[in-house]
Amino acid sequence: MGPKAKKKSGSKKKRITKADQLKQLQEEEERRQKEEEEARVKYEKEEMERLEIQRAEKEKLRKLEAKDLERRNGELEELYLLEACFPEAEKLKRDSRLLSQWKHYIQCDGSPDPSISQEINTFISLWKEETNETFEAVTAKSKLVLNLIEKLKLILLETPSYDLQEKNIIQYQGSILELQELLHLKFNIATEILLRQASTLADLDSGNMEKVIRDENVTVYVWANLKKNPRYRSIRFSETQTGFEIPRILATSDIALRLLHTRYDHVTPLGPVPTASQEHTSTVTYFGKDEVKSVEAAVSKDVQEEYKEQENESNSVHEEETKVDEQGGIEGQTSSVQEESEATKYELEMKLLSETVSAAQLLLLENASEKPYFFEENEVDLCQFTALGGVHHLDILELPPQCKPRKGWMIVEILKEGLQKYTYPPETAEDFETENTFPPIEVMLEVHENVLFFENPMVARWDAEGKHWKTDGISNVSYKSEDRLITFSLDTFGPVTLIQDAHVNMPYQSWELRPLDVNKVLLTVTTVFTEIQIQIKENLCMLASIKLNNQKHSSTLEEKWMTPVSFIIALKEAGLNIFPTGHSHFYVVINYKLPLVEVKAYRQMALLSSAFAFGWSKWNTVCNSDKVVFQVREHLPKEEPIQNPNWTLLMFNGDRAQSLKINESSDAFSEALKEETEFHSTLYHMVKDFASKEAMKKVRCSSCQFVDSVCHMLLSTRLLSYS
Repeated sequence: MGPKAKKKSGSKKKRITKADQLKQLQEEEERRQKEEEEARVKYEKEEMERLEIQRAEKEKLRKLEAKDLERRNGELEELYLLEACFPEAEKLKRDSRLLSQWKHYIQCDGSPDPSISQEINTFISLWKEETNETFEAVTAKSKLVLNLIEKLKLILLETPSYDLQEKNIIQYQGSILELQELLHLKFNIATEILLRQASTLADLDSGNMEKVIRDENVTVYVWANLKKNPRYRSIRFSETQTGFEIPRILATSDIALRLLHTRYDHVTPLGPVPTASQEHTSTVTYFGKDEVKSVEAAVSKDVQEEYKEQENESNSVHEEETKVDEQGGIEGQTSSVQEESEATKYELEMKLLSETVSAAQLLLLENASEKPYFFEENEVDLCQFTALGGVHHLDILELPPQCKPRKGWMIVEILKEGLQKYTYPPETAEDFETENTFPPIEVMLEVHENVLFFENPMVARWDAEGKHWKTDGISNVSYKSEDRLITFSLDTFGPVTLIQDAHVNMPYQSWELRPLDVNKVLLTVTTVFTEIQIQIKENLCMLASIKLNNQKHSSTLEEKWMTPVSFIIALKEAGLNIFPTGHSHFYVVINYKLPLVEVKAYRQMALLSSAFAFGWSKWNTVCNSDKVVFQVREHLPKEEPIQNPNWTLLMFNGDRAQSLKINESSDAFSEALKEETEFHSTLYHMVKDFASKEAMKKVRCSSCQFVDSVCHMLLSTRLLSYS
């Protein structure tokens, strides 16, 4: 009984009294209150620490902002002195334009100066009087004519709008149109002369005439239907893929086919030239040409009065000395006053030029407020598309009377009306089933090897009435990129061209600007289809290389140094368009940045480009439109390329530059300031904080023309908005 009873009593639960329960609850409440108190104290302590850190950060930022504000005027003054390179470069360009006119004058090679209306008008009149010029003679003369047209176009593009007068623009564009029309007329006359001799030039096998005349600017294919064989409907010009498939009605008609392929485009209307009156800017003071002259005149008058006052003062103070050595003293005073006069005048001229250059640069970045509206259906929007590879003038011509030998003479009937076009299909075709009798003509064209098409080209025909390119009347377009051959069917002949989206390489994927040598940099722009490398030195640019699908692609433009404007034209004509216009933002999704911020960034990047590399940053798309973000690092030209270079991330809003704490691999964007760095009013002074003395020395020794060329290329590519 004993052990069993003990076990039973041990298994009984101990009864908890009410007093014990209250005590337990009290202990738990005290413990909870203690924990809450500890948590509160800890939170307050952490909050105080956080606020203290925040306060310290704010105080630090306040001090940095105050420091930035304190030295702002000094930094801006120094930047203003450095940016004097832009008006200086513009002055050199003006001098160069005057010098080129003088060089042409003393050269006396018989060619006219196209900018002088009397000379160009005389040249046109004399050429009009020349008759019976053969194709060979016209193609030889066309080199000079095309050179004159190119010069006039460059004058319109290279001369700043504030230096161009409305009457000059009208004169130059009028001369361009006259030369273009006359050149085409001469080719028509030469075609007529050639076709009169078609029977004497007939091919022995086919009995028809076939002629191909080649030149670096023009290729002409002429076929004369002498035999009128209804089965001879497939025309291929020897040693080419170019040709036609003609319907039966043409194969039995007295006709000739001509394909005149001009590498140039004299069909598309000339674009508008911005004039000083059209320019406007709310952020940069702008002076028109007349204003500059009036201000200069007013200042020169003030300066003259000041000199008179100085002379009077000098004469009164040194009256006795002038009596002793009158001639020498007055000459000394006058020369010093004249020197001061010239210095003041030069300083004013440069100040005005600086403001006009800044306004012109800002104008390059202005976006059009409205999209062009086109009224006609199938009309090609030339703001969205661009014509490439020149123009193919396709003509069906009535065969003129042939030369006939008579007793040792060649007799030919010359029609008064000249070369006539054969209307196809005829305007009155009531007796025929038009679709069957006059089907579209199949055309095969070789695409010029120097033009790049990143997508299959579209074909457009010229509408002479509407004065624009259209895409209707063209069917069965087929493009073989390997053979560079395009085939299509055409309802009626006329000028045709190949078109491509002008923005096929926009937006860019990335970019980098890297120094190569003293006053020499390499700009690399990577797009979806290609990588383009451009070298810039002094006042010249050159295409260094092109890559397609990571493979190097050869181009005739490589190793050819050109002025920036000529270079941009050449790249566009080759299909390598990385130069947006004021309308491009309607056709490309862009990372819009305020034009003034962009201009300031490009100007200062150009100033620093001799010793610093700049690169694309993914954070530039995240920040607001009033800020730009890019990478920068010191890169002295003689340095070996670094595998993983250490870039600094800079943010700039036009008035303040700062280094960012984040880098390209960070998870999120933050405007937090990098440790141990400060704010600066300019990119120049921001970079100067971490730059070596050697790098800054190279920057200060940069040529003004080089800095201006780099800036022009940055403004033309708009890397910060179109990447």
